Amino acid sequence: MEFTTRPVIMGTNGMVSSTHYLATEGGLMALKRGGNVVDAGATMWFSLTVLKPYLAGVAGEVPILVYWADEGRVLAVNGQGPAPAAATMDWFKDNGYRLIPEDGFLPAVVPGAFDAWLTLLDEYGSMSLEEVLDPAIKLAEEGFPVYPSLKRALTRNAERFKREWPTSAEVYLPGGKVSEVGSLIKNPDWARTFKKVAEAERRERRWGRSAGIDAARDYFYRGLIAETIVDFMQTFKCRDVYGQEHHGLLTLEDFAGYRARIEEPITSNYRGFDVYKCDTWCQGAVLLQQLNLLEGFDLASMGHNTVEYLHTYVECAKLAFADRERYYADPDFVDVPLGRLLSKEYATDRRGLVDPDHASLEMRPGGVAPYRLRKSEEGDWFEGDTVHLEAVDGSGNMLSATPSGAWIRTSPLIPGLGFCMGTRGQMFHLDPNHVERLEPGKKPSTTLTPSLVMRDDKPYMVFGTPGGDNQDQWTLQFFLNHVDFGMNVQLALDQPTVHTRHVSGSFWPHAAYPGRVYVEPRIPGEVVEGMERRDHEIVVSRPWSHGRCLAIRYDPETGVMFGGASPRTCEAYAIGW
Repeated sequence: MEFTTRPVIMGTNGMVSSTHYLATEGGLMALKRGGNVVDAGATMWFSLTVLKPYLAGVAGEVPILVYWADEGRVLAVNGQGPAPAAATMDWFKDNGYRLIPEDGFLPAVVPGAFDAWLTLLDEYGSMSLEEVLDPAIKLAEEGFPVYPSLKRALTRNAERFKREWPTSAEVYLPGGKVSEVGSLIKNPDWARTFKKVAEAERRERRWGRSAGIDAARDYFYRGLIAETIVDFMQTFKCRDVYGQEHHGLLTLEDFAGYRARIEEPITSNYRGFDVYKCDTWCQGAVLLQQLNLLEGFDLASMGHNTVEYLHTYVECAKLAFADRERYYADPDFVDVPLGRLLSKEYATDRRGLVDPDHASLEMRPGGVAPYRLRKSEEGDWFEGDTVHLEAVDGSGNMLSATPSGAWIRTSPLIPGLGFCMGTRGQMFHLDPNHVERLEPGKKPSTTLTPSLVMRDDKPYMVFGTPGGDNQDQWTLQFFLNHVDFGMNVQLALDQPTVHTRHVSGSFWPHAAYPGRVYVEPRIPGEVVEGMERRDHEIVVSRPWSHGRCLAIRYDPETGVMFGGASPRTCEAYAIGW
């Protein structure tokens, strides 16, 4: 048996995983108290917004996929908030912007994740919101140990906190300095805020579960929290990456008009596995397009992580991501031709564009002439990252979610609330001809993309990772490791990966690096040389730096669950019993 960095975690009653072990433990306790995957998922999400504030916050966004056994149904939750009514291309251009900045108040959209979890809890949860919130409130109130990744994030942002954002410095630089690994960090304002949310729910719960959740929703979107956010954004000018200082564009009306929604997922079949993703308000369809392309190749005969395999993989990724850049956007605003993009016939036509001997340096979306992207001159930048969580319970329900946004590095903490606003609006473009052009009320197409798999109409697997534009590259390699190369969950997660930055990035400044491929150093040197001979520009990444992929495999015949977590960054864990 091959070595794995961690054991495959097995259980029969329940399994949870997340990108921080303390959040995972909270999810497990929710299941052990009789909760289901929705209760466990929401518990982990609230905890992660406290534990990983540089990667996710309660004012961020989330796509969620759920298989609900009683209904025999896969459903998606759209937890992406829209742009404010005042956010127009003319406003940005009149104020001298070529691109929407990555930080400050101007990229803020309506927080979507909070209502997404409330909507799911109302429809499918069994625990009260107060119970779900309790572990996160304790973490914020009593503190949790600083870990190396958090210390590095705080160190990167310490000077800005001190110079510009005193509310952030007060919480994250106690005594005016970055805390050492192992010392406790607390967020008392966050704890007080969500104790009040829990109180609002508890007061009205006597009228029924939905009444309590509605009260919490109103407190956030129509009450004190929304009022505090809008007041701060209208009285404090926040500087952005361009050196400009502005108030925010969000209004109370923007908050009050928002509701998350449950909707149908999109899907495609790969070698007998039905893979489900969220719609084109995220990038999920790109993984399905990659699968359709790769299905026409005998990957197993190529050999795992050989030159032939990785070249084929990268070239198919370029084709799928070119379509993402050309066609994907909020389906409420854009008629995305998914029927064509996800058809097997379309994949067959596109597959012929893969040259087995040479890397393409062009953008080749379907239906338009190929074109070249200019290599970015912006240099390196810090791409936003995120968290991920999954749960499977004893009833065979499955949940996968990739929450993100409201990072403490891009926006100051709101006084009295203990969290900051998101900056997802940076995904929009100010080009009126771009499918992702900014429009009031439109949802930016996030990179967030959980995955859920069924086989023979039965639950099979959930998986996902943080990682911006790279998410559907790293997770796809995990899935292929399992399906095409027969690896168990943990072994598949441990394998070195590659990703391309050939297409324009989703985050500011939307940089592109035609032909560039990043590889983890465990990819053999002769494979790297073979890729270079095929015209790929190879960049060797830091060891063990590609993502933090998580997965739970479920066997409906035996009820056994198999959980795994990538060892990258050393914080993600799967636990079951």
